[in-house]
Amino acid sequence: MTRIPEEDRNILEQAIYLPMVLTVLNKDLAVFKKSPFKLQQPYLNLVEETMKAIQKELAEVRRYMKKNKLQVFESKRDEAFTMFTFLYKGYEEHHNYFNPRIRNKVQELMDFYLYKRHSGSKST
Repeated sequence: MTRIPEEDRNILEQAIYLPMVLTVLNKDLAVFKKSPFKLQQPYLNLVEETMKAIQKELAEVRRYMKKNKLQVFESKRDEAFTMFTFLYKGYEEHHNYFNPRIRNKVQELMDFYLYKRHSGSKST
């Protein structure tokens, strides 16, 4: 049973997922720069603007975490699971995440930031 309220747990999970989304987009940006697109700039602009939006949200998450004394870090990883340690107002909790679930959540967030945030729908 977790002592962390759902809202704070969601913030901690954002602190896990958003840097992963940025990593994927950074790698994709490098691929776009090397690819022989006829008109490359629109793709670069889309990825760069998406990265700026994610960085802005990640900064808000980090400010909230600092203000509320929340921390998260990866403590163990194997082929199937990744364990994260959540520090919440003096309490320490360990949470295991199934690696395919992490990948799916990162993909879901990429869909949101690349497309759905422009149409006004909320998914995160």
